[in-house]
Amino acid sequence: MKDKVVVITGASSGIGKALAEVFGTAGSKLVLAARSAEKLKEIEQALTARGVAVLTVPCDVSKEADCRNLVDRAVEKFGTIHVLINNAGISMRALFADLDLDVLRQLMDTNFWGAVYCTKYAMPFLLSNKGSVVGVSSIAGKKGLPGRTGYSASKFALEGFLETLRTENLKKDLHVLVACPGFTRSGIRSTALSKDGTVQGESPRDEQKMMQPEEVAAHIYEAVLGRKRDLVLTANGKLTVWLNKFFPAMMDRMVYKHMAKEPDSPFT
Repeated sequence: MKDKVVVITGASSGIGKALAEVFGTAGSKLVLAARSAEKLKEIEQALTARGVAVLTVPCDVSKEADCRNLVDRAVEKFGTIHVLINNAGISMRALFADLDLDVLRQLMDTNFWGAVYCTKYAMPFLLSNKGSVVGVSSIAGKKGLPGRTGYSASKFALEGFLETLRTENLKKDLHVLVACPGFTRSGIRSTALSKDGTVQGESPRDEQKMMQPEEVAAHIYEAVLGRKRDLVLTANGKLTVWLNKFFPAMMDRMVYKHMAKEPDSPFT
């Protein structure tokens, strides 16, 4: 990955920030995008001090114009793009029956359309370099999670998009990786939206017991390097995916019981 140009969305915290660290350490040239210009600047200063070439671009991936600008700025600065990591994402927690539909739209706009926009504008460069498109999905993109209708729907859509992209470009050597972390200490639950679109605030889970973002980033780096097609992390995540293939009805009940144990769960 040395001297490869790597674009990372959602790079101001969690998995995105950890990805910037691991690719930067490997000598990649980084283009980091997130909504918070202030957080991006702090990361840029820390990485630049270590000799990493960094461009930061404030970007709301739910806006097509921001995604086009991100790609334009990356190419203007570094000349091309070798790896695009669609990591930006938001979550939610509410029963669909109680949910304001604008919340679901927000999740689709960020988690699905954000990846579509960025990939669309980066495609000419990725194809010319036989590069990599990465989608940071979730176990929720393999198994629908109760109370997370918008989140699961957006991740299922993301995986369908990337799978089709991979097949369309079989003869062009485009690498497409679908990465599915299990529960990770990423902060995504503390910023999750409630039924009316307000921010949840406090995570309903013990974040310290989850996989750490640095570990997730290391796995994704190795998967990009090895041009793997799928990455499913954590023992529980792998078990969930496997059991759901063969015992889906049983998994419905198990997932229901597991998610119902969350503090202030919207269902019991």
